Amino acid sequence: MPYPSDRERDRPWVIRTYAGHSSAEKSNALYRRNLAKGQTGLSVAFDLPTQTGYDPDDELAKGEVGKVGVPVSHIGDMRTLFDGISMADANTSMTINAPAMWLLALYVAVADENGADRTRLAGTTQNDIVKEYLSRGTYVFPPGPSMRLITDMVAWSVTELPRWNPINICSYHLQEAGATPEQELAYALCTAIAVLDSVRDSGQVPPERFGDVVGRISFFVNAGLRFVEEMCKMRAFARLWDDITRERYGVQDPKQRRMRYGVQVNSLGLTEAQPENNVQRIVLEMLAVTLSRDARARAVQLPTWNEALGLPRPWDQQWALRMQQVLAYETDLLEYEDLFAGSHVVEAKVAELVEGARAEIDRVQEMGGAVAAVESGYMKGRLVTSLAEQRRAMESGRTVVVGVNRFETTEPSPLQAEGAAAIETVDPATEAAAIEAVRAWRAGRDAATVQSALDALRDAAKTDANLMEASLTCARAGVTTGEWAGVLRAVFGEFRAPTGVSAAVVGADGDAATEMGAVRDRVRAAGEEIGSKLRMLVGKPGLDGHSNGAEQVAVRARDVGFEVVYQGIRLTPSQIVAAAVQEGVHVVGLSVLSGSHLEVVPAVVDGLRAAGADDVPVVVGGIIPPEDAAVLRERGVAAVFTPKDYRLTEMMGAIVDLVLAAHRES
Repeated sequence: MPYPSDRERDRPWVIRTYAGHSSAEKSNALYRRNLAKGQTGLSVAFDLPTQTGYDPDDELAKGEVGKVGVPVSHIGDMRTLFDGISMADANTSMTINAPAMWLLALYVAVADENGADRTRLAGTTQNDIVKEYLSRGTYVFPPGPSMRLITDMVAWSVTELPRWNPINICSYHLQEAGATPEQELAYALCTAIAVLDSVRDSGQVPPERFGDVVGRISFFVNAGLRFVEEMCKMRAFARLWDDITRERYGVQDPKQRRMRYGVQVNSLGLTEAQPENNVQRIVLEMLAVTLSRDARARAVQLPTWNEALGLPRPWDQQWALRMQQVLAYETDLLEYEDLFAGSHVVEAKVAELVEGARAEIDRVQEMGGAVAAVESGYMKGRLVTSLAEQRRAMESGRTVVVGVNRFETTEPSPLQAEGAAAIETVDPATEAAAIEAVRAWRAGRDAATVQSALDALRDAAKTDANLMEASLTCARAGVTTGEWAGVLRAVFGEFRAPTGVSAAVVGADGDAATEMGAVRDRVRAAGEEIGSKLRMLVGKPGLDGHSNGAEQVAVRARDVGFEVVYQGIRLTPSQIVAAAVQEGVHVVGLSVLSGSHLEVVPAVVDGLRAAGADDVPVVVGGIIPPEDAAVLRERGVAAVFTPKDYRLTEMMGAIVDLVLAAHRES
């Protein structure tokens, strides 16, 4: 997007919606409809198996195929996904991280088939693995090899795809994980420093072209409801980025130092209670990143009013798209120079954020940088602590959430009159069809060509060779996502990031301390009645890596006296059952936000019964529609908690009751 220097009307940002579900065919149809409605860019949501490098028929993919995005298992799926869409003219954002190289290889291979000029391909691969270790959980490989994949992509793209952003430094999920504005700024910029240092030190890019590398680094940020602070945060972001790229990397061209960012406003801040209030939340958050011309977003995608309830329908996405279009085309926002230049209030807040962020950047750099701060658990512990403090503020009422902890009286919402039909649902047959399709794809390939491509990838991974060309060869040979990732898993190994729970330190005072004390007494008394200290296993079954809720439950359970077993994300139901039996827990708490609850939760309940632990109550938390909650209770789940159940100490008291009831019945 150009930045005019005269008084002409500014061009609108790239207007996107984050979309994809079920299959490549259905997602392609959705993309075409959205483009016809005036969307100016595509933002591809991949399902969790694709994001974590598994094929649809893998055990860990059960219940996850097509739920939170589109499954892309091979080049055939990518062809279908972009059928009829001019890739040379599209601006495509792909939210993909650990297998980002693979999805970019598939995208480029299809563009090559279609005769698209690589120098015209424009878009972004998210590709920020550091924030995956901290917040979103779709990592695969250890930090070192992951950084190598990112470095190879950046170095390759500078020459081959000069208009492509090979990485989107993503502070979005840091804010969702609890980051303060200063932490969000600091940790995102530390990640950018780690990437740029790695590219520079790899020797793959000549020094005279390093400015081109810096010029293609982009950011993806979150905008919350404190929209004045959020606007100032973006001005601070731009100032810090300009300073770092000039001082640390010697980039002289101001255009290459310009901070380019896209935004999605805060999805996890949307409420299940009175969800119609989410409309005004989304609009206000959008203003935070569009009002300030000197730090305006280059691309915007908005969530929908009902995303706290489930997957949005096309009509819901259209409503969110029209919000952007009204602001961009009906208002006079784009006719003016920066509205806040010279404001002493804004300048003071920006300076405060810059100072706080610089101090935290210095702390992380003294530890050895972002990767070292991930491996030590420092950053994760800080985020878990910060989010716990925010939750305490909401529970106490110090932070007001309209319709949730204040102004709760409401009329029935006509927007929800359709019940379960008010959200998009994925056909249960989707997963079976995807499994059948990927098996048919494997059977129809030239096995020798596939094996040769995989062998070449394996051999290259054992050296310091750039892996993009080997990945492109795999894409053209018909290799699947699971096969590509499987080869690299064998060479690089896998990784489990620190959970941050043990490092979280949160105090309580006033009524909160009194309430926690009362529940702590009940936990102690229940343990005495049962004959051992109460133990809770907190589990994340399947591939859902959004662990913020699970971590907060684990912290609160610990603080009221439970002994907590929490092994992090990405566990099979059988692994959770085995841990529950081995640890002798008194209750199992499962967290599922990906929509796979009807598949993975009953598997845990049935597994406990088969292991003779049917007296252990199972409770579930997540984005679970009322109809599904009823099904889970019928299948043996003791209680279902959703985002409206935000009072965690009260929840702990209810869990104590369930444990005692189960003990007295056994």
